[in-house]
Amino acid sequence: MFFCAKYSASGNDFVITHTFKAGNPEKRGELAKEICNRFSGIGADGFIILLPPDREGFDFRWEFYNSDGSIAEMCGNGSRATAHYAYRLGLAGREMRFLTLAGPIWAKVEEGDWVETQLTPHKLLKGEFSQNGRKWWLWDTGVPHLVTLGESVEEFDKEIAREMRWAHNSNVNFGAVTPDGKLLVRTFERGVEDETLACGTGMCATFLTARELGLVGDKVEVYPKSGERLEISLIDNRLHFAGRVTPTFETQWQGKI
Repeated sequence: MFFCAKYSASGNDFVITHTFKAGNPEKRGELAKEICNRFSGIGADGFIILLPPDREGFDFRWEFYNSDGSIAEMCGNGSRATAHYAYRLGLAGREMRFLTLAGPIWAKVEEGDWVETQLTPHKLLKGEFSQNGRKWWLWDTGVPHLVTLGESVEEFDKEIAREMRWAHNSNVNFGAVTPDGKLLVRTFERGVEDETLACGTGMCATFLTARELGLVGDKVEVYPKSGERLEISLIDNRLHFAGRVTPTFETQWQGKI
């Protein structure tokens, strides 16, 4: 039996726990599938385990498992939920640094459950190309993200998204910029294999595309399918991602980490 907490971050939901024990990633992947199951488990997009750091200068490191049990290098909304969990349980101060498979993350927990993170360095993997009648860009914002922009996010097409996800082994984002300069995003996430209510690294990739095309500046308000407001900015060529997170409940899970 172990303690865990359920979190919501802009529509993405996570189950988070911490331990001092190393474990078997394959077994933890199976545990993630059980916990994330929305019918027989707690239900979540991802399962996050905090562990002691294996390098100096960091507060902790994480293991992130998608709901299908696969390991993810990075998750933007998960990083914000994790920072809040670590601060609330006394594992780190308001400002912290922690390790992911994508690299180090800086985070700050502010008043009102508002959390800002600085993501790992981003990279354009493939510039503009055409497929399925749309123009696409492929970014690495910790994990790979395809982005296509249109007049409205109602252009989101799950069948096209699913096809592109498997063709490029990537998450898939449909974005649009409103007349008043706000960014709207809908995301199909690999590992969940469906549209989710939000995806932090996907919103960041969509922001980078819109900025590349001159549609937004260095800071923007962004709204995922959940409708929650977030802020993305580019400071010294590093992505900063901020928004509110919500701890929903705590429980004990019958099993071992």
